Amino acid sequence: MSDGQSTGGQDPNENSTGRQGPSGQDARSRPTPGRRIAAWARRRGSRWVRLLRLLPHAGLPLVLGGVVLALVLAIAPLAVIVLLGRLLGLVGAAVAGTPDPAAGWWDDAYAVLGVAVAVLVVQQVLAPYLTGLVEVASRRIDQYCIDRLLRASLGDAPVSALESPEALDILADARAAFSRWSRTPGEAAAALVPLLSRYVQLVGAAVLVGVVTSPAAGLLIGLTALGVRFGVRGTLGRYGLLFNSLAGHRRKVAYLRDLATTSAVTKEVRLLGILPWLRARLRADTLAQYEPLWAGSRRLQFWPFVGFAGIALVGGAVVLGLVADAAATGAVGLFGLGVALQAVLVAMRFGVYFPECDVQTQYGLQSFEALERFEALIAEGTAPRSVLAPPPAPATSIRFEGVGFRYGDDAPWVLRGLDLTIDVGRSTALVGLNGAGKTTLVKLLARLYQPTEGRITVDGVDLADVDAAAWQQHLALIFQDYVRYELTAGENIGFGAPHLLDDDAALLDAATRAGAAELVGSLADGLRTELSSRYTGGRDLSGGQWQRVALARALLAVRGGASVLVLDEPTAQLDVRAEAEFFDRFLATAHGVTSLVISHRFSTLRHAYQIVVLEHGAVVEQGDHAELMALDGRYAHLFELQAQRFRTPGAATGSGASTAAAAGSTAASAATTTTTTKETVR
Repeated sequence: MSDGQSTGGQDPNENSTGRQGPSGQDARSRPTPGRRIAAWARRRGSRWVRLLRLLPHAGLPLVLGGVVLALVLAIAPLAVIVLLGRLLGLVGAAVAGTPDPAAGWWDDAYAVLGVAVAVLVVQQVLAPYLTGLVEVASRRIDQYCIDRLLRASLGDAPVSALESPEALDILADARAAFSRWSRTPGEAAAALVPLLSRYVQLVGAAVLVGVVTSPAAGLLIGLTALGVRFGVRGTLGRYGLLFNSLAGHRRKVAYLRDLATTSAVTKEVRLLGILPWLRARLRADTLAQYEPLWAGSRRLQFWPFVGFAGIALVGGAVVLGLVADAAATGAVGLFGLGVALQAVLVAMRFGVYFPECDVQTQYGLQSFEALERFEALIAEGTAPRSVLAPPPAPATSIRFEGVGFRYGDDAPWVLRGLDLTIDVGRSTALVGLNGAGKTTLVKLLARLYQPTEGRITVDGVDLADVDAAAWQQHLALIFQDYVRYELTAGENIGFGAPHLLDDDAALLDAATRAGAAELVGSLADGLRTELSSRYTGGRDLSGGQWQRVALARALLAVRGGASVLVLDEPTAQLDVRAEAEFFDRFLATAHGVTSLVISHRFSTLRHAYQIVVLEHGAVVEQGDHAELMALDGRYAHLFELQAQRFRTPGAATGSGASTAAAAGSTAASAATTTTTTKETVR
């Protein structure tokens, strides 16, 4: 076999040295120290570039003004160094008798001293202005970042993307900055301006040392200061990573702290007598959060700082030795000696902690990166708006086709094989035992979650293919755990249709239809009253009053253009009489509106055009009240079980007897009124 053939037949996995390919490939693919440094520099540079890109959001004039001030404040100390060196040179010359007394060297000395004092005064005057500019810039940038956080958390992403522990930990870090528990992205970006002043000062000091003594001395002092500086920043960065890893502990501690301090739960905490347990648990979890930080502080900060101090000591000693040698040989006079010594001190201070920018940039940058990670995590589960069609206004029907859903891959099925048609313009009632999947069905309809299997269509269009936020504008919805906004009564109602927030007539009409008109009238400032006693002139509401306010919010949404009204246990906190009054008003105002109502009180749902019974995540019965009672199935059994409470003698006594009797009469006469009522709804 020829050499050429031998070469051509060589194993492709074998390199020219005869070593096997895999090991050779490993050797070639193994990053060299230079590549590792380059990769580290790219990562570091990318972080700072992203931070720099935030500065334009503070306003270009403001940023440019801050940069100019930072440069002036950086140059001012260098000018003072030169002036004081010049003064030292004049004094030295006078002591040596070099100048002619008639030459007026005192005038020169006073002039130099006066200029130095003037520079110091200017520096002191301008410093507060830079601080103010940095503060304004940070607030503007923070507002931009808060808007990004709100868009990510309240945008088109499904709620499931916000409920994972990973998302909650990242969100806790991103949100903590704006709750003043950490430094903000705005503070980090704005702190780059005073940080620029520090670096300009270092360069100037190194140049002065190099000019007065030798370029080698200037380069050495500059590199020593930079080495110490990067080392110190590196330890802060590693400590910050340790801090980030404890986000779950911080969330738990915050929750326990709120249990002990929030008025909504302190009453129950006191009555249960769990304050000792809560105190012990809070202490244990707080220690679990801080003990790793204390240990990490010793490991990551104390001993490295000792090493960096040694580097600074050696580098500074070498440079000072060069300066002393130059002075001893006469190469540097008093003027040069004074300048060099002061410049060395300025350069060596570069490696220490900068109170105006170090903590801000380190932890503010981490907050910004948490925001970016949260945005990326949310974007993974969100379809781009450009590919989503505008949602149709329901015209004929909303259909659940073979819908199944569970809250996680390992979680049990909440819904499975569910088929349901909701006719547009009709009222549908959902009933079933707890855990049947009623509220989950509503969440899927609202596009808060995506079905695990199957699909939901509106007039044949898959809801997964339409814009979620736009579809939700068609819904007026109240959950069992509706939000109690600590805002005015008008705002609590007006959020149902934000474009009607300033329309008092519309707000009062919604309150009237929800049975809250008397409540609004009793408030000190009417619709302008804060619904919380934590504010001056504010007032707390009872559970039933809050439910009326939430109902008014949903009814206002219908007036504002929503065509599908969804009420999840809308009267759970109302008494029987108030509940009956509400449903009478509801039937009158919901005519022509597609409505979906969930309630455990069957007597209030008998007027619905369609009643759907859910069990184990699927539809087991469906029809109107009369049909389901005639079927004598699950619905009839549960209805009779509830009605029996009111038919039993002595079931209600005292002041509640008339209310119970009315409810029993209503339940007993359901079969004779169903047909007429259904026609009314139609």
